[in-house]
Amino acid sequence: MSSKEIRGQLSTFLAEDIGTGDITGDLLPETKILGKIITKEPATVAGVQYAAEIFEMKGCMCRILKGDGTVADSNDVIMEVVGDARGMLACERTALNLLSRMSGIATQTRRLANMLSGRAGLYATRKTAPGLRVFDKHAVEIGGGNSHRLRLDDAVMIKDNHIAAAAAALKTSDIRTAIDYLIMKARKRYDTLEVEVESPTDALHAARAGATTIMLDNFTPEQISRTICLLVESALRDKVLLEASGNITVDNIVSYDAAGVDMISVGAITKSVIGIDVSLEVPHTEHS
Repeated sequence: MSSKEIRGQLSTFLAEDIGTGDITGDLLPETKILGKIITKEPATVAGVQYAAEIFEMKGCMCRILKGDGTVADSNDVIMEVVGDARGMLACERTALNLLSRMSGIATQTRRLANMLSGRAGLYATRKTAPGLRVFDKHAVEIGGGNSHRLRLDDAVMIKDNHIAAAAAALKTSDIRTAIDYLIMKARKRYDTLEVEVESPTDALHAARAGATTIMLDNFTPEQISRTICLLVESALRDKVLLEASGNITVDNIVSYDAAGVDMISVGAITKSVIGIDVSLEVPHTEHS
């Protein structure tokens, strides 16, 4: 998304909250104030540039004290904002909501990424809030993770429902026939493609058929180890990337990392977001 498109999206967010006008803010006399955005808990900061851009849309000036990717402690000032009181307060909730959500995603991402040994990368999924995907994915990258696919046109990923639909069209109950059909069609147009599988033997079949990445859906670490053994025995391990996906949490991610995969995708970092508590505080004095 271009900077112009990003600004348009931020403008839409702001318009959604303001509606036809901030009727409470309109009660205020014209005055310039200083606002401080403060985090109430430790966090990896993300989205501060977007928050600043939202305030600037209403003529405010911003000074960023904690940039994206930095670690903030409780009660740290992330940004100072100076401007007309009515304009600043009209932006408050929109800016804080985005900053809170993105910082929550970045904080959780960094926590999980720091638990990995270095072989496997941490990846987000497309389990994002509609309208917020670019911001959610950016927050993941700020936290040390990887975006994976942003949209369906980014890469071929043959998932279980694609396989089921192809099997129905081919009038077969053999999912491997459907996998072969889809991989054959994909390889005519694309050099890389991912296939989702549900068993070690299906993973081996997908590798033999030409998949370049294999998603091991809801595999246990033990099943992953078995899959890797099969691929090594067939001299195929170095020809494919392995992605672990499904029910991976802070409690078991180390086991998945130790199993030897190349990618670990965690939908919860963008699906089950716990926002960071941030607030805008305005001293009870006029700013000159």
